[in-house]
Amino acid sequence: MAEQQNIFKRAIKALTTVEENEIKATVSAFLFVFILMAAYYILRPVRDAMASDWTDSEVSWLWTLNFFIGIAIVALYGYIVSNVKFKNLVPGIYGLFATSFLCFYFGANLFTDRTLIDKSFYVWVSFFAMFHLSVFWSYMSDLFNKEQAKRLFAIIAAGASAGALVGPAIPAFFADNIGNDALTLVSAAMLFCTIPIIFYLARLKVSELKNEDVNADPESLKIGGNPIAGFKLFFQNPYLLGIGFFILLYTMISSFIYFEQKNLLDVYGRETRTQILGSIDLLVNLLTFGIAFFATGRLVKRLGMSFTLASMPVLVVVGMLILAFAPIITVLLALQVVRRAGNYAITRPSREMLFTEVDKETRFKAKPVIDVVVYRGGDTVTAWFFTGLTEGLGLGFTAVGIIGAAIAALWAGVGIFLGKLYNGKK
Repeated sequence: MAEQQNIFKRAIKALTTVEENEIKATVSAFLFVFILMAAYYILRPVRDAMASDWTDSEVSWLWTLNFFIGIAIVALYGYIVSNVKFKNLVPGIYGLFATSFLCFYFGANLFTDRTLIDKSFYVWVSFFAMFHLSVFWSYMSDLFNKEQAKRLFAIIAAGASAGALVGPAIPAFFADNIGNDALTLVSAAMLFCTIPIIFYLARLKVSELKNEDVNADPESLKIGGNPIAGFKLFFQNPYLLGIGFFILLYTMISSFIYFEQKNLLDVYGRETRTQILGSIDLLVNLLTFGIAFFATGRLVKRLGMSFTLASMPVLVVVGMLILAFAPIITVLLALQVVRRAGNYAITRPSREMLFTEVDKETRFKAKPVIDVVVYRGGDTVTAWFFTGLTEGLGLGFTAVGIIGAAIAALWAGVGIFLGKLYNGKK
């Protein structure tokens, strides 16, 4: 048994950049985000299948509502961060999400008119989509030091890709048999499973990683400070503003593609849409997993943060230009695959490395402002912008594609700028 463990450790070291004392923490973090993403990707096609029942304007209103709810919840979260012991903060958040999806399951079966339940579920899952990963990466930035983050975050992000492979397979194969409501119940059960992993990682931070000094606050202490400090920290810090602008431009591109996808699927029934969207998610994450596990960490190390952050925006520029002059479903789906796979495998882990340069209060208060408020604010603005282009001006794929390419080019420029700022902090 000991010999097999040694072989495993040597294989890990040869194939990846993980050191022996980091294996337990890396594997646990990998499993943590695997479960999170599998649970989310069960919910995602259930949510998006609902959207095709509604008009562009209705979805835009829901995104607007999501934005304002996001502001309120992030402010509430700032209060919780200031007053709850840190060791209870992260497990409490995931326990709350798990309980909320249990409530949606029972609520959907209690009411005959499901319109309000469905739209509330759509908004809440959209918030969960941003918030659960924001909290996860905040926790990872508190667990690993900067040098470890460069080597390990891409490998941990591969856990997200693996979860995103397993998650959509469940609705893709079983939505017709068990129904969308049962899928919500499965996701809730999975989220409860993350809680013991969180406590285990807290112990590994001291016993294996020896990172008790990464953030000087003992695990039992409250972070303290002003509950709305996250908003103030964000607007006063050029580094955080740059990250926020980078994410804003990403959301604009994502929203353009999302609305076109929504409109193309309106001819199908809800369960069929769920299966189609689950299958697309499965395809995307097959590509993502290999890139994140074997390539991203080396990409950052050898080519630098500026190149890594700008690489996907440049590819999106090319894709949007192709879509502008060849507006066909095959091109749209290919662009969707490239954009999403690149985000999870390259852009997201690289972006999260930027937060190893800030303190704990900034990480847990300002980061949700960026990941939730800025992201959903970008969604809201872009939703109405897109609705104005299509329903107001009647523009088609060509014009929208050219506009999207211009946005992606600006996105690439911001990525280069952020990479230089990050390097300057070494």
